[in-house]
Amino acid sequence: MASLTNPSQSDRLNSWKSIAAYFERDERTVKRWEAERGLPVRRIPGAGRSSVYAYAHELDQWLKTADADSPLPLNGTIPRSAPSVPLVALAPSSESHPAPFWPLWNRRRVAVSVVVAALSILSLAAYRRLPSRSLASSPPAGLEHSANPGAKELYLQGLYHWNKRTAADLNQALGEFNQSIARDPNYAPAYVGLANCYNLLREYSLMPSSEAYPRAIAAAQRAIALDDSLAEAHNSLAFGDFYWLWDAAGAEYQFRRSIVLNANSALAHHWYATFLMVLARFDESLAEIEKARALDPTSSAILADKGLVLYAAGRPNEAIALLQGLEKSEPDFLSPHAYLGTVYLEMRNFKGYLPEAKRSALLLKDKDRLAVVTAGEKGFATGAGAGMLRQMLRVQQSLYLQDKISAYELATTYSLLGDRQHALDLLQISVQKREARDVALRIDQNFDGLHDQPAFRTLLAKVGLPPLS
Repeated sequence: MASLTNPSQSDRLNSWKSIAAYFERDERTVKRWEAERGLPVRRIPGAGRSSVYAYAHELDQWLKTADADSPLPLNGTIPRSAPSVPLVALAPSSESHPAPFWPLWNRRRVAVSVVVAALSILSLAAYRRLPSRSLASSPPAGLEHSANPGAKELYLQGLYHWNKRTAADLNQALGEFNQSIARDPNYAPAYVGLANCYNLLREYSLMPSSEAYPRAIAAAQRAIALDDSLAEAHNSLAFGDFYWLWDAAGAEYQFRRSIVLNANSALAHHWYATFLMVLARFDESLAEIEKARALDPTSSAILADKGLVLYAAGRPNEAIALLQGLEKSEPDFLSPHAYLGTVYLEMRNFKGYLPEAKRSALLLKDKDRLAVVTAGEKGFATGAGAGMLRQMLRVQQSLYLQDKISAYELATTYSLLGDRQHALDLLQISVQKREARDVALRIDQNFDGLHDQPAFRTLLAKVGLPPLS
């Protein structure tokens, strides 16, 4: 924790937006807290009432005595003050792919609120400072912290539930990490736990990326501010770096920093492997996933992602065998079903794709996705693969106009039907909206037919992905 007599710049919040983001509240709420509850906000002399700043350690101390809500609410909600992004209608034509490691099917696209914008600015500002530090630099002095025993026990309970990787267990873990923070606001590992819950909730539940990632970034940044030597905090931040902010360089720095700090972190090698896979650095990705497996050979999540890496690296038979074996041993584990659905769709094995997509939708309790798959089953029964895609497209168009699925998912179906122009138009919209699944563009074989299009190559550059060879 920063010194009370000499607070660091990382401890300072330089605007109402930053202060609101720290509490995950809107500006109006924190201004009311200042007026009515004595929230410790400072003003720059001569700069007017709107030029404010605060120190995080003083806000933490205020929380111990003030009658205010928890800074990171148990229900995981962020107040939304911004209006919804207008829908973009797509004209129907005569004529989804679950991307790895992010939400398989977004139910809706949510506008980025003022809180989210502030978090992104804070995160990007932190990245600008990183290159000046060595990967092996020592952590700042004075950050060692002896956890409250109750806080540590709640953290360990949260870690147990987090590792189960179901929506119910992740939400249980979220509550336990928040309780740990309530017991000890300076216990950095609990913030890492919170960040990692949000990193996974957008995959294993229906939480939109636009809600999950900013919370994950905020919690990881808080953990680093409390203890820069905590490898797991850098690993969590790297995840949001890439999958939300599209900052591949910043993400790689954070992943490598995490591994330097703790070379025996299975999770660091695991998430670094999937990052390398998305960048099409397959040899490196396979090496990292094997390191993760050696460190945690019992992890089903690591094993499932090894299957995905094998497929992306051009070894589909090994990938399918691995994922089918895992599916048999753990039939209620989402990842093997979702990944086999990904593999079968890209291989145009529609008969194999449909049951995996249906099982994934049922496990996620996603009625919209289930409606798409049900339509696909009917279409396949009468018109094989083309019939399946056309019937899926009909339902997807309706859901898209209701803002219940992403432009990326609709683009996938158009691409599979050979309608390249509609697919490109939708991918343009997807990138403009910064949909989380756009990071899959480089390795998503459903878009192989677009590789010769200059517009597609431009999209790769916008997302920060390496060019096609």
